[in-house]
Amino acid sequence: MPEPVLLSTDRNGVRTLTLNRPRRKNAINRDLWIALADALTAVGNDRGVRVVVITGAGGAFCSGADISTLDDTHPTYKMRLLTDVALALHELPVPTIAKVTGVAVGAGWNLALGCDFVVATPESRFSQIFAKRGLSLDLGGSWLLPKIVGLQQAKRLALLAETIDADEAQALNLVTWVVSGDEIDAFVTDLAEKLVAGPQIALAQTKALLNEGADRTLRDALANEARAQIVNFATADAAEAYAAFAEKREPSFTGRWAVSRSEQTDA
Repeated sequence: MPEPVLLSTDRNGVRTLTLNRPRRKNAINRDLWIALADALTAVGNDRGVRVVVITGAGGAFCSGADISTLDDTHPTYKMRLLTDVALALHELPVPTIAKVTGVAVGAGWNLALGCDFVVATPESRFSQIFAKRGLSLDLGGSWLLPKIVGLQQAKRLALLAETIDADEAQALNLVTWVVSGDEIDAFVTDLAEKLVAGPQIALAQTKALLNEGADRTLRDALANEARAQIVNFATADAAEAYAAFAEKREPSFTGRWAVSRSEQTDA
């Protein structure tokens, strides 16, 4: 039996999705696009998952879409798969971490940029390689890059298709942390544990506010913030945070609704 192209493991509320085509530096073929879309959709429907880590097997993150073999699938359907993955990742209500070792190229880099945090090693290399393949940006790169680095730097990365190292990527805010290869596993585990311990509902609200606020007016942002805060106050986490502050201890968040069944009445 061939190995699955995507591995999924769960530990203490953290789901790790590992691209598993190491012989192709985890280039994404049709099967892997489908597996990614399904896996991300499943995360959105699983309340037990508090954090998602995306990484690659065999010392590489992802070398982009696999163009090594001919595929008679119509381009419209191919792009629909990419759209499904990009939107599912962007709209996940839980924090996401890209753990990047080795190369992150083309759609592979944009997969990492679609995560909330990117942790790389000094050996990591990045490229928006599309122009060298006679292609334009995909998997949300045309939306992500200008927001992160500004229009001119986005054009430089996309039009020249340069390869940059982890230090430059971090200087451009394309990488959140650069950690040695010996320490990256422990670093990501610690980061994920901190996020798991956070207030699940409030983190989801904040993530959505930040994602949506970049394209809205201040008036829109304030209205969205008010709606989100009302949701937060209706959870037990807000009361727990206030109690923990008063008692000088760390809060224990559950994401539960604040109103018990005995307090509910029929409308």
